[in-house]
Amino acid sequence: MNRPALAALGVVGVLAVAGGYLAPHDPLHQDPELALRGLSWSHPLGTDYLGRDVLSRLVAGTGTTVVAAIESVGVGLLLGVAPGLASLWLGRGVEWVLLRAADALMTLPFIVFAVAVTGILGNGLPQAMVAIGMLFAPLFFRVTRAAGLSLTRAQYVEAAELFGASRTRILRTHVWGKVLPTVAVTAAQATGGALLAVSSLTFLGIGVQPPAPTWGGVLASDLGFLAQQPWAPLIPAALIALTVAALNTLADDRKLNAARG
Repeated sequence: MNRPALAALGVVGVLAVAGGYLAPHDPLHQDPELALRGLSWSHPLGTDYLGRDVLSRLVAGTGTTVVAAIESVGVGLLLGVAPGLASLWLGRGVEWVLLRAADALMTLPFIVFAVAVTGILGNGLPQAMVAIGMLFAPLFFRVTRAAGLSLTRAQYVEAAELFGASRTRILRTHVWGKVLPTVAVTAAQATGGALLAVSSLTFLGIGVQPPAPTWGGVLASDLGFLAQQPWAPLIPAALIALTVAALNTLADDRKLNAARG
């Protein structure tokens, strides 16, 4: 395992769980007299245009951002893995319907679809993440189906069928354990994509109500004042990029280890 990537994700995990307690200042407190201040001991990352501490907002916003990303991946897992396995075992009719549904979902653009869903169901992060999760479902569907396809004609699976084992038992005992590592790698990569999607939506002000802090929201507020603080957007952007890179690195390491094994 890549230790730097694990360490980075460990820090993000701690901030996601306890960020509200670790923030040095109230992330919602406004002090116009301290607006757009530079780096200092009391405000290590400076303040935004309303005088709010940037470090506190990034730390406190980690939980919202990470939970939203995990929620969308969870929805994708629920809607993709079970149908992916079902398409291999429930006959050609079910297989054709599921494949066409996956193809249809893959044609939809992430951000536009999330905007449309939040416009219909309300501007909330859970609604937006359900929409993003639906678009992750085809990825998990195809990965699960591809991983399980070679197992349907494995000798031990055919032997289990001959001995009268039910399809549910075969899937649980002989197939799921072989498919799970591939699904886990895909989930890690999808979480990185979900973080980018969450940050993009919150950057646009979709899915979260101000003044709630999020990584994308902090980045958006910093971009409005580049003349005063040209360095400020680099901090939330680097946080997003490093987290996504750490997730992708772990997924790539797992793929490499699987290939060597």
